[in-house]
Amino acid sequence: MGRQHWKKIWVGSAGNMVEWFDWFVYASFAPYFAGTFFPSGNPTAQLMNTAGIFAVGFFMRPVGGWLLGRVGDRKGRKAALTLTVTLMSASAVLIAVAPTYAVAGYGGALVLLVARLLQGLSVGGEYAASATYLTEATDPARRGFASSFQYVSMTAGQIAGLGLLIILQRTLSDDALHGYGWRIPFVVGALGAAVVFYLRRSMLETEVYAEDTSHTAERGTLGALWRHKREAFLVVALTMGGTVAYYTYTTYLTKYLSNSAGLSKQTATLVSFTALIVFACLQPLAGALSDRIGRRPLLITFAVGSTVLTVPVMTLLRHADGYWPALGLALLALVVVTGYTSINACVKAELFPTGVRALGVALPYAVANALFGGTAEYVALWFKKGGIESGFYWYVAACAAVSLVVYVSMRETKDLDLTRMRPAGAAGDRSGAADRAPAS
Repeated sequence: MGRQHWKKIWVGSAGNMVEWFDWFVYASFAPYFAGTFFPSGNPTAQLMNTAGIFAVGFFMRPVGGWLLGRVGDRKGRKAALTLTVTLMSASAVLIAVAPTYAVAGYGGALVLLVARLLQGLSVGGEYAASATYLTEATDPARRGFASSFQYVSMTAGQIAGLGLLIILQRTLSDDALHGYGWRIPFVVGALGAAVVFYLRRSMLETEVYAEDTSHTAERGTLGALWRHKREAFLVVALTMGGTVAYYTYTTYLTKYLSNSAGLSKQTATLVSFTALIVFACLQPLAGALSDRIGRRPLLITFAVGSTVLTVPVMTLLRHADGYWPALGLALLALVVVTGYTSINACVKAELFPTGVRALGVALPYAVANALFGGTAEYVALWFKKGGIESGFYWYVAACAAVSLVVYVSMRETKDLDLTRMRPAGAAGDRSGAADRAPAS
């Protein structure tokens, strides 16, 4: 892989890291600001309120997926990536300056809500633009490896957020963290987004996009996407199990360990931090493996493992009595999830032709995340509040089982020619080949 390819991967991933730093620090710091924007009361109820606003951000992701996916297909991947990071910077600033409940009543919660809506718009487009860019920007034989850096950067953003939380926990008092310390990561996120905006202004467009001149008037339209509705529904189905599992063992894990297992916030944060470092390192290895053996074997391994192991792993995590037992179980879960996270970006991008690729990935993926990923934490807390916390474990396993059916029935995608949407090296033209991009 040449220097120019690495540059494209770096610039695309750097922005993704900042996007997801801002997205995830909301969840990581929620235990510290949950009482800031809502009346005092039951801590679980306050967390449910902040989790509800977190989920609302996900429901804006389909809108962001549509708007920014359209920009990505009509104006280019670079234009979409630059716009997403601008929106994310604005949302981080809003959260950093939001007034407390004591100062403005529910006005602070309203500012928080607006900021999360902007974040939803931004991330809804960022995932697809980044997935498409990373998939198109590299050698076809290494698409799995290159696109795996999307989750490396996403996880790096969360690691950076958790790392900052650990530093603040050790340098500020608990009162200071609850009072003003939780605002610091959002200031950092806004500054990071400004840096990435500068980097993305000089990024290179992918050759696959630049050389495609077909169906210019229909690029990025819903009409064009509708002709690939089978692939769009496939994206929703194959995302379902993966996104629930991912958010369970990343976003929700820290709160689960402190709120259910009874570990201290510091220990719970350290467990998540360490597990995510290992998780990030696994992504390129699994992505490279998929370039050799295919995408389906990894997806099926994830789905089988998540279906079978979720209930026992979550049950044991609830009774973990220290750092090492919790870390071991978290790593086991994340190794399984790697089968999905390392390659899902390229799998989805490989399903669509160039003129509708960004929208084709963005909109159905955002819908799936709104329905399943964004609500995972809220569903978990709802089960907990109802006294049947184990019901959530079965919910996660069931979502994985549904995706397993899709993985088993879908076709392999690793050898597709992105410019023709047919197996690389196949002779002759095939009528409707684009319409038959691998589907179940």
